[in-house]
Amino acid sequence: MKIVIKTKNLKLNRALEKFIEEKMNSLEKFSKIFYTEKYYNSFFGKGKPKVEVWVEVGKTTLYHQKGPWFYAKCQMRFPKKNLRSLVQREDLKLAINEVKDKLQRELKQYKEKPMAEFKRGARVFKKKLKLSPLARFWRKGRIREEGI
Repeated sequence: MKIVIKTKNLKLNRALEKFIEEKMNSLEKFSKIFYTEKYYNSFFGKGKPKVEVWVEVGKTTLYHQKGPWFYAKCQMRFPKKNLRSLVQREDLKLAINEVKDKLQRELKQYKEKPMAEFKRGARVFKKKLKLSPLARFWRKGRIREEGI
C-alpha cells in the first residue's frame, strides 16, 4: 500500500508523518479483498501498487469559530473503486482518527455488499417459488410409512 501525504498551511514533521502512516496502514487488512499480489501488473499499470492512499492534512480558519481548525482528507484508490472522506476538527490527530474510522466503515460495507446482494436474491427467489402446502421435504434419515 502506497501512502502519499500532502500538507497545507502546516509543517509536516516526522512524528505527524509516522502517526498518519500508522493509522492508514491499519486499513490495509480491510483492503485485502482488492488484491492478491503486491503490485498491479497489467499493461498500463506495471509496477503500480494496487492500493494507493492520498492523505491531505491542513489548517483552515472558519469565520464562525475561534482558533485554528484542522482538516483531514483521505482518498483510497483501488483498481476499480475510489473511497473518500473529509473531516474538520479542532485537533489534527482527532481528525485523522475520524477519517480512518470513516474509511474503515466504507471498506467493510463494500466488502459485505456482494454477499448481501446474493442473500437478497435468494430471499426473492424463495418468495417467488410457490410450493403446494402438501409438498413433503425429506429429512435426514429414513422416513417410514404409516402402518409398517
